[in-house]
Amino acid sequence: MLRYLLWIATILMINNEVQSQKILSEGTIVYDITVQTGSKEPQLADMFDGVTTTLFLKGSQSRIEMISPLGSTITLHDAKNNTGVVLKEYGNQKLLIQMAKEDWTDLNKKYAGITFTYQNETKNIAGYTCEKAIAKLKDGSSFTVFYTRELVTENKDYDYQFKSLPGLALEYESSVGNLKVKYTASKITFDPVPVQKFSIPVSGYRELTYQESKGLKGN
Repeated sequence: MLRYLLWIATILMINNEVQSQKILSEGTIVYDITVQTGSKEPQLADMFDGVTTTLFLKGSQSRIEMISPLGSTITLHDAKNNTGVVLKEYGNQKLLIQMAKEDWTDLNKKYAGITFTYQNETKNIAGYTCEKAIAKLKDGSSFTVFYTRELVTENKDYDYQFKSLPGLALEYESSVGNLKVKYTASKITFDPVPVQKFSIPVSGYRELTYQESKGLKGN
């Protein structure tokens, strides 16, 4: 009898957690970017002041925009076939980098085998309760991420590093060159995203393969 009651309690807990989760199949998340203190390049750090990264989701399609005074990088990805493009615009240079399935794998290889250690710490971010986790990469490096179980995305492949998280990452750390950067969600909307957001430009860009782009300075 006791075993039966425990089984029923477990099922109810799982059902309550699933029901409390909201699925983000279409919408927008804005992340504010801040540069960690102690940078040896204060002028470059200042360039990131007030910069945001915006994630657009619509079914299997995603668009990530990072726009700064230095220029912009836009990543378009279709999770159905794991293909897309990266658009870079810096100064007078406008590049369109074609990304095949194997290119995405190579681009994200540093996240292969990533593991998360979950911590007993929470904080509220953009109105959602977030739990802390420490991510560890195969090269031995690590970073902190806060994620919410209250919100999950229909598209799990928009960001390879967070595929195995049991929720949506709303704050995380990353490295941009020698800078330590933190991304914190400041706005989440469920408004429809125009399909044009995921259209690939047909002109105005110099087209490169992923392998060609790896040979460019700064890539």
